[in-house]
Amino acid sequence: MKVTEHIKNAKKTLFSFEILPPLKGISIQSIYTSLDPLMEFNPSFVDVTYHREEFVYKKRADGLLERRSVRKRPGTVGICAAIMNKYQVDTVPHIICGGFSKEETENALIDLDFLGIDNVLVLRGDPIKSETYFSAEQDGHKYASELLGQVHEMNNGIYLDEELKSSAPTNFCIGVAGYPEKHFEAPNMRSDIHFLKKKVEAGADYIVTQMFFDNQQYFDFVNLCQENDITIPIIPGIKPMSTKKQLTLLPQRFHLNVPNPLVDQVLKCKTNEAIRQVGVEWAIQQTKELIEFGAPCIHFYTMGKSDNVQKIVGSFA
Repeated sequence: MKVTEHIKNAKKTLFSFEILPPLKGISIQSIYTSLDPLMEFNPSFVDVTYHREEFVYKKRADGLLERRSVRKRPGTVGICAAIMNKYQVDTVPHIICGGFSKEETENALIDLDFLGIDNVLVLRGDPIKSETYFSAEQDGHKYASELLGQVHEMNNGIYLDEELKSSAPTNFCIGVAGYPEKHFEAPNMRSDIHFLKKKVEAGADYIVTQMFFDNQQYFDFVNLCQENDITIPIIPGIKPMSTKKQLTLLPQRFHLNVPNPLVDQVLKCKTNEAIRQVGVEWAIQQTKELIEFGAPCIHFYTMGKSDNVQKIVGSFA
């Protein structure tokens, strides 16, 4: 079932979860161990992130450096299929620009369609660690809007090979990312909303936000979208704080602000266990306010850990 159908049919705010593929060499049992405690809450869907290849440089015997490709988290498509088979729940694979040519994207979308996966989340993706700025693959997409356009064309039966006749259209529900505190590359919020609206006009069906810790950021973002005639569902994404290191790591990695009251509470904690409890309580309050606001679904970024998310969602069961 499509994400938008879940939302349309819902009588209350839904819950969904996002997981990371395991590192190469680790079995899928790690995914099941993380998801098992969460399935009692009947999530409407589970997102599975995609991580492009990274490059490392190995010193050869002759002293020269050899560039090698390393894929640390493979398996997004396979994990989606496995989750659907084991739990009978819809999955949302992330599709990114980086690391894919247009043809590789088309082939991946065909595989997803064959598996009966109805949803995709379309993202540009981040630059690899050796790049200062994002660089597209040769014959790949530079922007999420371009990638979205390819998915939308396949939904209309238009493939890269123009000579194909009577091509079967796909039927993907297309999600895109939204940034309540603006994308870090956008000069201002007005510009960011402008390009978000372009994605909606190009066929996006729903929006999932970057994580945030201040609900007012989400409320203002929704109101700003509505003022600019963006009326598709906007799903808030939240993540519970769990370590003191995240006070600097999350703002650096995701370009977000952490409210002073949360910072103060975390700094008073003596152990990570105490910090995790603070994070749970903060996220419970966030969730309560988001439900009261009328958020269609609340999307939890688990980052491979589920015990704190289980406590949060369990308080609303």
